[in-house]
Amino acid sequence: MSTKPTEAGSVKEGSYLMIDGGEPCKIVEVEKSKTGKHGSAKVRIVGIGVFDNVKRTLIVPADAQVEVPIIEKFVAQVVAKVGDSWQLMDLRNYTTFEVPQNQIEEDIKGKIEPGVEVEVWDIAGRRKIIRVR
Repeated sequence: MSTKPTEAGSVKEGSYLMIDGGEPCKIVEVEKSKTGKHGSAKVRIVGIGVFDNVKRTLIVPADAQVEVPIIEKFVAQVVAKVGDSWQLMDLRNYTTFEVPQNQIEEDIKGKIEPGVEVEVWDIAGRRKIIRVR
């Protein structure tokens, strides 16, 4: 299980949420409307995709259950450049895996080279290089 349920009304800016059928997004805006005469309060959540940088919006009742991704953060060492991706070694168990070039934060792409240690986020089975250590 790579997500946990939470109430939409308790979501805060800067946290993460699954929007549009399981795309992890960083929340950049939360608007709460008041309870109407016949309905419950609504929450409008705007998030930007972690992997594709696409802006997504979710509008749900404040008491609705939404999915929060469980983000596993770990350190890996860059081993080599393989085609259009980087081969990394997980420093916890020494297994190797590859991360595509487009799954690296833009501001650190020039700093990635063999031998460098990086912080990797694993969200719902997908990995992204977040920063150089």
